[in-house]
This record gives sequence, structure tokens and C-alpha cells, in this order.
Amino acid sequence: MSSVEWEPSQAARSQAARCLLIACLLLVCSAPLAQAADEPPSKVTALASPLSMAPPADSLVIGFMGGFVSRDASHHAEVRLLASLREEYPSNVHFGMYENRSQREAYTMIFEHLDRNHDGQLSAEEKSQAHILLFGHSWGASAVVALARRLNHEGIPVALTVQVDSVAKPFHNDSVIPANVHQAVNFYQTRGWIHGRRKIVAADPAFTQILGNFRYDYSAEPATFHDYPWLARHLMKGHIEIESDPRVWSQVRTLLQSQLPPPANQNSGAQSLTASR
Repeated sequence: MSSVEWEPSQAARSQAARCLLIACLLLVCSAPLAQAADEPPSKVTALASPLSMAPPADSLVIGFMGGFVSRDASHHAEVRLLASLREEYPSNVHFGMYENRSQREAYTMIFEHLDRNHDGQLSAEEKSQAHILLFGHSWGASAVVALARRLNHEGIPVALTVQVDSVAKPFHNDSVIPANVHQAVNFYQTRGWIHGRRKIVAADPAFTQILGNFRYDYSAEPATFHDYPWLARHLMKGHIEIESDPRVWSQVRTLLQSQLPPPANQNSGAQSLTASR
């Protein structure tokens, strides 16, 4: 009996080529960059509903880096945002920053934090105490949805997800927000080879509120950025601009703060559960 050799379709080959190109460009993009030029932040309106009752005993704020960027790359806006919040908030807010490939590590941190009696399993009561905020850029935003989906499978609620120019990793779906997420928001731009997810939707609108899909356009007022490689600056300009835009991260900060207890004074340090490398 003769064997039949399978050949991928043209669509499959095109998709594979696109994924490879994105991976290459994001690898280039992980080179060091300088902080965006300072500019007055726009007036920010809180999109998420602030806590209407006493905050939970502990809150978790977890961020994911884009591309192949390290979690301690302090020149990136995501890392600076988390560092700023860590300084501002009291000991009952815990923070973790991860590479987008480290979702399992982030899940382990969440599990160990919720497992108050250290019996290696989460009770319904322990799960109900979860107050988790997730945010990320690019592949990091895709990791946000993937982690939320795993938490949904385990019956663990998520208070808020924030996606900034979300780019789906191969075989991932970053557009459908699982029903364990209370509120979700998406910021994106549409220019260049790599651009963000235009629209996110709720798997079940009865449980998840989509706060909005907000488009940023830099054609009239380009964002300032420096020290990216030539290839990244020309093929990924919009993707870099939205990550370098302080207005975007001011919005993200406001959204996160709307779900956290009031900050302590400047002398109060926040505990950090930042994962070990």
C-alpha cells in the first residue's frame, strides 16, 4: 500500500510564516530601549467600577512582558508601572511580573498564595478569597487571557484583565474572555506588521463586563521612543509606540487602582511575591 504524504495547505503555510515573522520581530524588539519622553498624561477617566465594599484580605497584581523581554527589564513601561505600584501600596497587595512564557510559574504563585492552610489543594472558600488583576502587552496580553482561562478551569475568579496591543501566540485565542473574569479591557493600535487585537468579547456576558476596545492612533501624533533596532522601528513602529505611550499606562494604572484598597502613605512598603528567576 502506497503511503500518502501530507502537504500543508496554503493557508496553513501562510499562518506558519506569519507566526515565524512575528516571533522574529518580537525577538528583535526585546533589545534595550530608552524610556519614552515625558509628557503630561491625559485626563484619565476610571473605566472600572471601584470596590463598593471592603477590599479582600489580599490582592494579587500580575503582569506579563511582551515578546522575549525579561521580567526585570526596568526600561519597559510594564516593569516601571509595577515597581511604582509596589512602592505605593500596603502589605496586603502582592505583585508579580513574568515573561509571557512563564504562565505556569505565575499560576503556581497564585495557587500557593490562595492555599492558606497549605494542604496542597484549594477549597471553595479559599478560591472565593481570590482578588486577581492581570495585565500585559503583546504576547504578554495573550498570556493574560491564557492564564485567566486556566484559572477559570480551576474555578478561581479574576477581577480584571487588561490587554495592551494583544498579539495571540500560536494556537492561542486572546479574543474571548472566560466567564471567571469580572471586567476586561483592551487597548490596541492597527499600524504595522504587528498590531493588537481589535476586539475582545465575553464568553458569557452575564458574568463578564467588557469595559471597551480602545484604539490609539499615532499617525498624527507619534509617540516618542529611542534605541530600538532599525527593523523593529520600521516594521513594528505602532506596536512600539503604544508600549512607549505614557497615556496608555496611565489608563492601565487607573484601572488597576480602581480595584485595589486605598494606598498607604509613601513610607509603607508593599510585599512582593515576584518570582525568582
